[in-house]
Amino acid sequence: MADDQPWKIPPIVQELAAAGVLEPPSRYVIGEQDRPALAAASMPEPIPIVDLSRLSAAAADGHGADDEAAKLLSALQNWGLFLAVGHGVEPGFLAEVMEVTRGFFKLQPEEKRKYSNLVNGKEFRFEGYGDDMVLSEDQILDWGDRLYLIVEPESQVAHGLWPAQPPRFSSVLPEYAARCRGIAGVVLASLARLLGLQERRFVGMMDQGLAMTHARFNYYPRCPQPDRVFGLKPHSDASVITVVLVDDAVGGLQVQKPNDGGVWYDVPIVPNALLVNVGDAIEIMSNGFFTSPVHRAVTNAERDRVSLAMFYTLDPEKEIEPLPELVDDKRPRRYGKTTTKQYLAALYERFARGARAIDTVKISAAADGCDQTRSNREDDGQMIE
Repeated sequence: MADDQPWKIPPIVQELAAAGVLEPPSRYVIGEQDRPALAAASMPEPIPIVDLSRLSAAAADGHGADDEAAKLLSALQNWGLFLAVGHGVEPGFLAEVMEVTRGFFKLQPEEKRKYSNLVNGKEFRFEGYGDDMVLSEDQILDWGDRLYLIVEPESQVAHGLWPAQPPRFSSVLPEYAARCRGIAGVVLASLARLLGLQERRFVGMMDQGLAMTHARFNYYPRCPQPDRVFGLKPHSDASVITVVLVDDAVGGLQVQKPNDGGVWYDVPIVPNALLVNVGDAIEIMSNGFFTSPVHRAVTNAERDRVSLAMFYTLDPEKEIEPLPELVDDKRPRRYGKTTTKQYLAALYERFARGARAIDTVKISAAADGCDQTRSNREDDGQMIE
């Protein structure tokens, strides 16, 4: 990152907000046609609440088609996500996770900068504290800061980027990641059964090689003009599955319903519930049976907001493509082949431009079912690796 490109080093949004700016700088202001409405549309039906304890019990008893499994199927087909209760994570521990999340962002600026995602103040790395990667001078930045860490496997953990404060941070995060991994396992086993696959079809993939768990701590400061910015621009997750702990006091997460014309809906706050959504990897492997939801975060002028997203991904070198059991004459192949590493590279590049990475692996209608993907073609003058 050259010294003569200062636009690649975005300011810390929390510090901008603390300075009392009266309007967001132009680098954060989105076009009028894309600006979020202060009030989202009324939901056509509620986002389902799924009791994971009942789901597990149904699986153990051999009753995979009970009401809870049907509710899960409906949730993922209609929304791509659901609110999980009965997940076994105690409310007190969830409160502690939220406490250390807020505690980090309350640290003094000089303390947080010890964990910067800019090496020597200029070279970007994905792990650490700051903003997402900036690729162009005209890129619209998000009104939010983040701390991004690899949590598993141990061999990939950069302990030097783990905050020393709050004191419980380094013990709470691994425990929470393990608890969420159990939740992901229950959901993935259920998805396999719903698809008519062997129960461990997806879970087994998560136990192979360097399957990773990523944690993203998000902080969205108050914004003087929240209708002119995104806290986090629209996107879908590259993960197999994502588990999100949302702020229990301040809303701001919005989601689109697949095939609903791009309408945005507020995700409700349900005390002690965790939000679970499938990622792009499941959309690809299920050959489009499940859809990775497009979502975004909006801000407000009155209160700040935090969240913690746990992303469960496959080994970086693992190939991702539609499972052969889910491809036949009636269900032609809809996605090409990629790897986790390649897909994440496409995600970061596409996210910076406000586009979706999954479009790089969708097979066009003109391909007539051949394994020809857009990722093999030039895209806006660049090759998606």
